[in-house]
Amino acid sequence: MFKLHSRLKEDCHILGQSELSLLLLMNDLRYPWFIMVPKRPDIKEIFQLSGEDQLQLARESANLAFALSTAFKGDKINIASLGNVVSQLHIHHIVRFKNDPAWPGPVWGHSKAIPYADEAREMITGKIKAQLKKDFNFCRGAAGLGDHSENE
Repeated sequence: MFKLHSRLKEDCHILGQSELSLLLLMNDLRYPWFIMVPKRPDIKEIFQLSGEDQLQLARESANLAFALSTAFKGDKINIASLGNVVSQLHIHHIVRFKNDPAWPGPVWGHSKAIPYADEAREMITGKIKAQLKKDFNFCRGAAGLGDHSENE
């Protein structure tokens, strides 16, 4: 049974889900930073997914990247699956700007996150909802998504 890693649950807001993935928003208002987590148990690497799930993940990732590029007009979209801290497979999609606090370096460990207020979170989510509505079902908070927590 799939369970969302506790660190992802603590650091992010659950925005919605597709057939394959949960869509999360990293709770750091300095960057439009979204994370996709395939809802498959015990998966750490993309190659561990079935061939069909790998293709679906690639489609969802490309659609999310396009939506972020369109909505935020960033200078670059960083897409990465690291897993050094949280081994559960998750794909970061971060809109980068030449004037963001960490540019041109990585956002990880740059400085302390600045959490979203409810209004700012709703605004950033609203920017991509319309473009992703055929791929993801959005919700308010984690309501309707069931318990996706995992402790490691």
